[in-house]
Amino acid sequence: MVVMAAKKACEMLSKSMLVEVQRWGCMKQTGVSLRYMMEFGSIPTERNLLISAQFLHKELPIRIARRAIELETLPYGLSEKPAVLKVRDWYLDSFRDMVSFPEIKGTNDEKEFTQMIKAIKVRHNNVVPMMALGVQQLKKGLGPKIVYEDLDEIHQFLDRFYMSRIGIRMLIGQHVELHNPNPPPHCVGYIHTKMSPVEVAQNASEDARAICLQEYGSAPAVNIYGDPNFTFPYVPTHLQLMVFELVKNSLRAVQERYMDSDKVSPPVRIIVADGIEDVTIKVSDEGGGIARSGLPKIFTYLYSTAKNPLDEDCDLGTGEAVTMAGYGYGLPISRLYARYFGGDLQIISMEGYGTDAYLHLSRLGDSQEPLP
Repeated sequence: MVVMAAKKACEMLSKSMLVEVQRWGCMKQTGVSLRYMMEFGSIPTERNLLISAQFLHKELPIRIARRAIELETLPYGLSEKPAVLKVRDWYLDSFRDMVSFPEIKGTNDEKEFTQMIKAIKVRHNNVVPMMALGVQQLKKGLGPKIVYEDLDEIHQFLDRFYMSRIGIRMLIGQHVELHNPNPPPHCVGYIHTKMSPVEVAQNASEDARAICLQEYGSAPAVNIYGDPNFTFPYVPTHLQLMVFELVKNSLRAVQERYMDSDKVSPPVRIIVADGIEDVTIKVSDEGGGIARSGLPKIFTYLYSTAKNPLDEDCDLGTGEAVTMAGYGYGLPISRLYARYFGGDLQIISMEGYGTDAYLHLSRLGDSQEPLP
């Protein structure tokens, strides 16, 4: 009898919760530009922090609700996969936390709210590997005959889903970081107002070479060309992630091509160009290139050249283990990071020779966030 009552209460709760999610999911999202975040956060007064918290209190439930709704209605039974159900529960828990938080009226409310959104960000740390696991579970069920181009709907959903996640994490991270009593010089939250792309490229290359050394025992050289004193406002963690991914892919291609050869492996070249509209970073390798038929696959979430893509036995804890192949998400997610602030990522390949990746970053910082 008690069990029945509890079950009924649970159903009622989820019904009322669903109504609430639907209601918030229909509301209009509000995009923010890099320039606005930078200007608004440059003087983190108590009043500004309060305004920021009040904005997030209204904005985040809308964004979270939209994703929770989509997670319920995915094609090919993806919504029913255990890993996807877990992600959906994280989103619903976060939505519940947001909407049950009272109106933010003063500094104490703002501080409590900041602690709560900090916890939400941590809760969602493993969303990407968990969704990757869900896609793996789906692929296993569909069998080898499935043509991944037919799963375009899932690819488009994941693009929207991950783009939204980048936005949510940027807004939360930016607000939380504005509370830092001793911010690094030239930093406004996550944004570095005088970021040197050459310096970030150097750090990312060193990290990628370390992984390559660990995996293969040796690593090609990386040569960087560009003015190290040139700076512009951007988010260094985003750029680090993108350049690391591109250099890692290039190192791997060169390493595998020259591994059994007597020839010295050619270096990977990074060129940083400072244009009027864009800062462009080109990563060039002589790793043999990608066949033209394979090019459409490189930006899908359903394809990886990894020998052992993520599986159920994989540890999804806090470990951030990176392998040279990863689970096939590096390029599509890097492109989303580039597009988030109005840039883009293009890959041009010459089969039999090598690959050039062009990473365009908007210098102007005026473009609004894309709001899927």
